[in-house]
Amino acid sequence: MSPAGRFQDARFRWSRFWVLTKPRIVQLIVFCAGIGMLLALPGLPTAAQWGRIALACLGIWLVASAAAVFNCLVEKQIDARMRRTTWRPTARGELKDGQVLLVLCVLCAAGSLILWRYVNLLTLWLTLAAFVGYAVVYTVVLKPRTSQNIVLGGASGAMPPVLGWAAMQGEVSAEAWLLFLIIFVWTPPHFWALALYRVEDYRRAGVPMLPVTHGRDYTSRAVFLYTVLLLVVCALPTLLGMRSWRYLCVAVLLSGVFCIHAWQLCRRYSDALAMRTFRWSLWHLAGIFAALLADHYWPS
Repeated sequence: MSPAGRFQDARFRWSRFWVLTKPRIVQLIVFCAGIGMLLALPGLPTAAQWGRIALACLGIWLVASAAAVFNCLVEKQIDARMRRTTWRPTARGELKDGQVLLVLCVLCAAGSLILWRYVNLLTLWLTLAAFVGYAVVYTVVLKPRTSQNIVLGGASGAMPPVLGWAAMQGEVSAEAWLLFLIIFVWTPPHFWALALYRVEDYRRAGVPMLPVTHGRDYTSRAVFLYTVLLLVVCALPTLLGMRSWRYLCVAVLLSGVFCIHAWQLCRRYSDALAMRTFRWSLWHLAGIFAALLADHYWPS
């Protein structure tokens, strides 16, 4: 093979590894962790604190990417049966298991080393706990066994702002756990809206997601009830005196639109409505955390 051919082959192979890290999902994880870091500080970060924020985000990004790679490796047979994931390199057999495992270990080790050396031990242990929660507890234990997998396993996905808080303060306060609660309650309606749209994929793969085990109507009602609960939870930062009325207005607006989408899903289900609800959930979470940050720095 010519040097140009070897370069193209290596470039293609690394692009396959990059896909396995689920970069869009990891970007949201790092975004929430970064917001947690900024909210943990009373004012604008100093130069040294910006350095710690950058290193903490890098370490969390590497470990979260490792968890995503582990998920793709363990679920390659399931992914091969689902239209949404059949294109993944592990599902297509484009990469050897040994290669994927090596990349996974390198990512996890590098991220852990950065968190240990340049951040603090609490952040390292919490990040590794989130890794185990997602990669092992959710992927291996819960997902193939119970329709409540995303509820029970959602704790690991709700950890990013807690990790960010720990990175800057060396401890975790009540406000950090409130950020955790927002993501924890947000996760089921976000994921079930997508599962409604992809129900045949999950049925074909034998994964007991809620729409498969309990049907479309039951799941749609569950999505709506969770969005109502989410509206209450998103209002708690103001109700508990942690954020101002400005944040509350944004939170009620974003959560109210989420509730409307979910209510429409209950009244007249369609795949288009399910995807609209799913997409709004992404805007909702990003908007809530952006509003928290804006209110944090708003002049008193």
